[in-house]
Amino acid sequence: MSLIDKKEYRKRIREFYKKFGNEIAKVQKLPLENKISWGSLLEKNAIEYGDRPAILFEDSELTYKQFNKIVNQYANYFISLGLEKGDVVEILMKNRTELLIIYTAVAKIGAISSMINNELRKKTLAYCLNLTPGKFVIIGEECYDKFNKVKSLLNPLEEQKLFFVRDQGLMDIPDGLEDLTENIKESLVENPATTVNVKTRDPIAYIFTSGTTGLPKAAIQLHQGMAVYGIYYGVFAAQFTPNDIIYVSLPLFHGTALALGWAPIMAMGGAIAMSRKFSVSRFWKDIRKFKASAFVYIGEVCRYLMNQEPHPDDSNNTVKTIIGVGLRPEIWKDFKKRFDITRVVESYGASESNAGFINLLNFDCTVGFTAAQYAVVKYDIEANEPIRDENGYFKRVGVGGTGLLLIKSYGAYKFVGYTDKKASEKKLFRNVFFEGDEWFNTGDLMRELGYSHLQFVDRLGDTFRWKGHNVSTTEVEEVLNTHEDVLFSCVYGVQIPFTDGRAGMAAIVPKTSVDAFDFKKLLENFRENLASYAIPIFLRFKSEIAVTATFKFKKLKLKEEEFDIDKTDDIFYVLLPGESEYTLLTREIYDNILNRKYKY
Repeated sequence: MSLIDKKEYRKRIREFYKKFGNEIAKVQKLPLENKISWGSLLEKNAIEYGDRPAILFEDSELTYKQFNKIVNQYANYFISLGLEKGDVVEILMKNRTELLIIYTAVAKIGAISSMINNELRKKTLAYCLNLTPGKFVIIGEECYDKFNKVKSLLNPLEEQKLFFVRDQGLMDIPDGLEDLTENIKESLVENPATTVNVKTRDPIAYIFTSGTTGLPKAAIQLHQGMAVYGIYYGVFAAQFTPNDIIYVSLPLFHGTALALGWAPIMAMGGAIAMSRKFSVSRFWKDIRKFKASAFVYIGEVCRYLMNQEPHPDDSNNTVKTIIGVGLRPEIWKDFKKRFDITRVVESYGASESNAGFINLLNFDCTVGFTAAQYAVVKYDIEANEPIRDENGYFKRVGVGGTGLLLIKSYGAYKFVGYTDKKASEKKLFRNVFFEGDEWFNTGDLMRELGYSHLQFVDRLGDTFRWKGHNVSTTEVEEVLNTHEDVLFSCVYGVQIPFTDGRAGMAAIVPKTSVDAFDFKKLLENFRENLASYAIPIFLRFKSEIAVTATFKFKKLKLKEEEFDIDKTDDIFYVLLPGESEYTLLTREIYDNILNRKYKY
């Protein structure tokens, strides 16, 4: 662990304020409520950067002037149908130009885009659609089959309109849906009058997050997070110019791609280059094709790229800056060196968080710092609660210490929360350091590096992170417990060496025996009801699972034992990469996993 060096910190902070002091003062003077919004930002760019590229996708390009005009056509069409400020539009699409157009058109009206995770299946997909019922539901051709399978489970609003957005043109417009691309063609291309009525603190989107437990929650995103923070990230952190192009291969229904990828580049008049999904084999080809100077990442993306066989031209690329979350300290410096990266804008936050951290000074192995008030407090892992002093208040860790990160909820950093007020309340601690104070519980362990810099350590609670996604253990357990061979189960995350996050492990008490267990049917059930990243990698069979006095599973010991076959006599099964069925975890397979023969 490297703490922040005092001399180097002072040097970098002086250089930073010398370069950006005036711009910082301007941003800080912005009132909390103003009319800077995502739509106003685009309209400004259409004037200042009209002929410059805004969106690059596959073999197509839109300039800012073209982008603004087609956004206006969608916005004016939606207005003609009665869409108003505060209404909800549910969007179920994969990464492509139309997604960005629709998101921005809805934003110009002051309506809210509910960004449905297109990787969800059946029950969870239906749950999310029902959680934020939309006046309009917009379904991409590429996602229609998923939508159709849950349509009967939905509780639509009265007079709800369903729209279809063509993709490859491989299917006819389904019954009951309207062709949105065709419908907007005669709409006006002028800026709608609604943009000026949208304020910075108005909601722009719902981003679905598992929070700390249970089914997904709809976290409220503000225009502030896209427009104002986009300027902050674009100018001060990434230091983008209108000549920059950022490559985004992460799904745009997640805050990372939206707020860290698209927002800062548009704030500076640069271009976003998209792919439909991340592909390790195509990644650098796309970078070179689009001449991208930056890309947005999660830790797993960097890990996948590092796991590829080294190539002589690894450093022969146009990228100088990367911006994202989760680059692990153990590969940080090697990644920069191999791919000739000069700036790592590591960030920390969550879709629902009231503030974020960002590596403004380009130190290695840190999420940087925040303008908000925060505290890293001592935490009892076994008891699963913060440690209090004799007066009942929380205790801060010292420099080098690890604890739970809390962010004070106040002023511009007031916790906005979820659409569910009860769920919002559960994320707050009160009377932390004095009577009446209020703090957002991030649910994450952080290490204090000094000079207000932190390093991410791990997640707490009943959520773990795998493949860049938060996995709700409750959701997986609900699917598991419907299997006819399962008496009961508990799910948690375990570390696989040389991977980021935690892979899913399900401890199962079978109704009869392991020999009689139907693994094939279990996996079919998983694939039908869970996103691919939520499917457990390991199954562990036990005769019983210890519980607390309140009948909660004791997961700490299970997590500590991970999938180590030397620590227990339990029987383990594993889903190996590329395999279509679970396999008994033998000594040979176990050793091969540890020796990186299998690439997760």
